Amino acid sequence: MENLKTELKHKIIEVLNLEDVSVEEIKDGDPLFGGGLGLDSIDALELIVLLDKDYGIKLADPKKGKEIFQSIDTMAEFVEANRTK
Repeated sequence: MENLKTELKHKIIEVLNLEDVSVEEIKDGDPLFGGGLGLDSIDALELIVLLDKDYGIKLADPKKGKEIFQSIDTMAEFVEANRTK
């Protein structure tokens, strides 16, 4: 699971072009939206595409993204349970 969390951090930095953020700065339990990384709704769409492309996970209900993208911890748990790739 730790490898998956590190992989997700790398992918988030790459996909969202967070050039001034390092993997070490992203804490597993920190919120991705709002106070943590400060991501927005457009970033959420990019994360949904990332899940589909890299892990074969299609989100039928985009509103579920709010639960899934709370933190690296919640995102990793969801990917681990639902990945097809």
